[in-house]
Amino acid sequence: MRPFPDDLARAQREWSATYRQLAERPGRTELRRRLYRLSAEVFFHPYWQQRRPSPAAWWELRDLGRSAGDGHGRHRR
Repeated sequence: MRPFPDDLARAQREWSATYRQLAERPGRTELRRRLYRLSAEVFFHPYWQQRRPSPAAWWELRDLGRSAGDGHGRHRR
């Protein structure tokens, strides 16, 4: 797994947690706003300015967020 900056990894973990909360409680305006803000924070992070994000990099970052939240990150064979 590639190393991601701590603030980018944190934002992705928060994004995943907020997404799960919104799925459990749809229609919550504060959660939708938080998800929107975190999406922008992840997508426009300076890390991506240094290198073009590949699909594999996005998957690794999303896996990082998923595995931190529920212990069920995707495992590759």
